[in-house]
Amino acid sequence: MKVTIQDIANMVGVSKSTVSRYLNGGYVSDENIKKISEAVEKTGFKSNFFAKRLKAKNSGLVGVVIPRIDSFTAGKILKSINMQLEEKGYQIIILSSELDKAKEIRSIEKLHEQGVDGIIVMAFDITKENIALANKITIPIIFTGQENSLVRCIKIDDRKAGKMLGEYIRDKGHREIVFLGVTEDDKAVGIERKEGFYEAFNNVESNINFVQADFSFNKAYEMAEKVISYNPTAVIGATDNIVLGFIRYAFEKGYEIPKDFSVAGFGGYDIGLAVHPTITTVDIDYEALGKKAANSIVASIELEEIEDETNINLELIERESVRKVE
Repeated sequence: MKVTIQDIANMVGVSKSTVSRYLNGGYVSDENIKKISEAVEKTGFKSNFFAKRLKAKNSGLVGVVIPRIDSFTAGKILKSINMQLEEKGYQIIILSSELDKAKEIRSIEKLHEQGVDGIIVMAFDITKENIALANKITIPIIFTGQENSLVRCIKIDDRKAGKMLGEYIRDKGHREIVFLGVTEDDKAVGIERKEGFYEAFNNVESNINFVQADFSFNKAYEMAEKVISYNPTAVIGATDNIVLGFIRYAFEKGYEIPKDFSVAGFGGYDIGLAVHPTITTVDIDYEALGKKAANSIVASIELEEIEDETNINLELIERESVRKVE
C-alpha cells in the first residue's frame, strides 16, 4: 500500500503542510518532530519520499529578496550568492522589498507562486508574519542578516563586531563619543551592534550619546550637525556609509578628521580606502555570508546534509581616521 504525506499527517494528527515542512527541513516543533519521525520510520515512507524527490524536476530557480537595490551590503552578498548558485546550476530571481515589510511578504509569496525551488531573504527584521509564511510554504527559505530561532537564519555576530570596535576606540582613549546608528527595528545593526559597542565601555567612565539616522548617506549628513553638538572626540557610524555622510558634512564645515573628530564604522566598504583620511572599520566577510546562504539553500533543496554553522569572519582594519587621545 502506498503511503502519502496525507496518510502520515492523519496518523500523527497534524496538518499535511507540517509533514511537508518536516521532510523539507523546515521548522516543526520538537513534539511533532518526534511523532512524525516515528510514523515515517514505521511506514517506510521516508525512503519513498526521497526517491520521488530525486526523480522530480526542480525549476533550477532560487528567489532572493533584497532590502534595497542601492545597498552596498546586499550587493556584495548577492554577488556571492549568484556566483555560488551558478556553479551549482541554479539561476536567481531578485525582488526588492525597499525596506517595506508588507512588500517583503508579498515578494516571498510571489516567488513561491512562480515555482522557485527555494528562497533567500536578506531581512531587516523577522516578524511574526515572516515566521508564519516561512512555516506555511513547503519550499526551503533562509533568512540572512537577522536571527530568530523559529526560522532558518545565517548572520554575522553583530554584537561581537560592535564590541571589537568599541574596545579599539576605548583603548585609543576616547570617552566622549557619539554612536550614529539606525532604528532598533533592525535588531542586528540597530540593537546588537550598538550594544556590543557600548559593552566595551561597561567598566570605563565615558559619555556615549546616540543619534539616530538610517542606512543612507543623506540622512547621516543631515544628522551630522546634531552629532557635533555633543562635542565628541569620536563618531562611530553603524555602517561605513553612515560614516561617509558625517565626513562630508564635517569637511564642508571646515573640520579636520581625525584632528577634530575620529571616525570609524562597520562593513569594510571599498570606498573607505578612496576617501581621505581612509576609514578605520570592522571588515565583514559578506562574500562568505553569501556563499554560505547559497550552499545552505541548495543543500535544503536537494535534501543533502547541511554543513554546521561557521562563523563569518570579522576583522578590525586600522586606517587613518582614528587618533589616540592623550
